[in-house]
Amino acid sequence: MLRITDIPADTLAAFKDGGVIPAHPLALTADRRLDERRQRALSRYYLDAGAIGIAVGVHTTQFEIREAGLFEPVLALAAEEAAERASAGGGTAFMVAGAVGGTKQAVAEAETARKLGYHAVLLSLRNLADADEDTLIEHCRTVAGVMPIIGFYLQAAVGGQKLTYHFWKRFAELDNVIGIKVAPFNRYYTLDVVRALVDARAEERITLYTGNDDHIVGDLMTPFTFMREGEPVTVRFRGGLLGHWAVWTERAVALLDAVKKAEPNDSVAKWLALDARTTDANAAVFDAANGFKGCIAGVHEVLRRQGLLDGIWCLDPNETMGPGQAEELTRVCRDYPDLTDDAFVRANLDRWLA
Repeated sequence: MLRITDIPADTLAAFKDGGVIPAHPLALTADRRLDERRQRALSRYYLDAGAIGIAVGVHTTQFEIREAGLFEPVLALAAEEAAERASAGGGTAFMVAGAVGGTKQAVAEAETARKLGYHAVLLSLRNLADADEDTLIEHCRTVAGVMPIIGFYLQAAVGGQKLTYHFWKRFAELDNVIGIKVAPFNRYYTLDVVRALVDARAEERITLYTGNDDHIVGDLMTPFTFMREGEPVTVRFRGGLLGHWAVWTERAVALLDAVKKAEPNDSVAKWLALDARTTDANAAVFDAANGFKGCIAGVHEVLRRQGLLDGIWCLDPNETMGPGQAEELTRVCRDYPDLTDDAFVRANLDRWLA
């Protein structure tokens, strides 16, 4: 069993302090086979951009990698790149692996991740939509018996289910929970998670990461304060584990750094404006206009335009960009050039692809 205290101290400290953790896409060739060269290039891009870690085998990586026999190979490639960076003195990245399915499958995936040197699993409950709360908690407890887990409140549009305040309080009381990715795309549900964390007295052990791609800056800037036994307790989102941060990652790192350095007297209007612009850009990347059907392909298209990917192919041939999405991507890249990192990618692309 891997416990939170077994994670290297500097790596754990970086996670708790908060950082950028991109959800790693899957690089495929035109015949939908793993493109190992570009898969490695993506990992190098994220680490060079300043990400503190990478999340692999998650929704952005495509859940179908399991059926395609790519789960372990894809995790292994990212682990190798992180290890190479660490051996060169770049520090140990915080490695997150997605785990899905019933308890038997999720445990097996957690064991694979632990074997490959990952530090935590992001535990999706999307395949347990009909399970009652006791069953869900026992599932989480069992997987946490393998290695630290990060809770995942996934939005309904891509397969998530409603999870109550009471569930999240019980979840936060599990002792090998290291973080929660809050991504219901719903302010009420987000507040449920934060309040549950406070009421479980787990705010020192569990770090909140936003996955609300529709409200990234707002989540990062907001102090969430709840009363506990008559005293106010304030917690914050410390970073983001985001599909949106799989693109323009160098800018995401700069954004989070600016948020951390923000002064109390900074103009609220400035941050609200940045939140709106970031959300508008995300709407194009994630295909919000078409119910998020092109969210993975949209991430691929940004990376294709930058030269990191060769195409937008997904394992499912029917998974592609939505009507008008390409035009929307062109618009936000034109209107918000400060949110993109094209120059950074151009300067390093040949080295990443070598």
